[in-house]
Amino acid sequence: MKRKQIFLVSGALAIIALGAIAWSLFGQQSTDLADAASVTSQPAETISKAEPHVLGNPSAKVTLIEYAAPRCPHCARFDMNVFPQVKSAYIDTGKVFYVFRVFPLSEDDGNAEKLASCLPKDQYFPFMDMLFRNQPKWDDEYGVMDVKGGLVQMARTAGMNEAQARACMADKKLDATINRTASDAQARYQVDSTPTLLVNGKVVHAPPGAEWSFQSLAPILDAAAKS
Repeated sequence: MKRKQIFLVSGALAIIALGAIAWSLFGQQSTDLADAASVTSQPAETISKAEPHVLGNPSAKVTLIEYAAPRCPHCARFDMNVFPQVKSAYIDTGKVFYVFRVFPLSEDDGNAEKLASCLPKDQYFPFMDMLFRNQPKWDDEYGVMDVKGGLVQMARTAGMNEAQARACMADKKLDATINRTASDAQARYQVDSTPTLLVNGKVVHAPPGAEWSFQSLAPILDAAAKS
């Protein structure tokens, strides 16, 4: 049941649950459904000034949106192995505007996003990075029995005390934002697995049978910059 205890509104629950099941069964991004050049086109999304988790130049020609789940091991590998190079080569240089959104595949993904959002804004990305890099300490994918307890320990490392962390995870007011983000991802981009990447409004896919690498993503960003 844990994987199906999604934070989404009931109307979208069945669809997202299928995505969660697919993730748990196949253990990788949906690359078997499309080759490396395959994209799903949508009109380029106008990113709101209120978008909470962004990096880089809002006026950049290329916008990269990532939908991720904190418990997803593939997202963790993207965060550790690919994103630092993307940030250095494209985001920090002003070539790419980066937008990060959580697409929860479980209740625990929502709790992790709540904790990150309860921290000061400049601590959001460092905390999310810490969660990805320390999944074995809090994620039940690695046999952790008390996931909330593990998340509390992560939050304490970031400066929260236990009472603050548990109150944050119990705060229902943040659910609406999480629900809205996930529902919009489904309706606008048909997101059903993580990580899902979009470049200028198009869902892009890693090479079949492989996870994202900097070498596979960089040419897509370069092509978008030239288009």
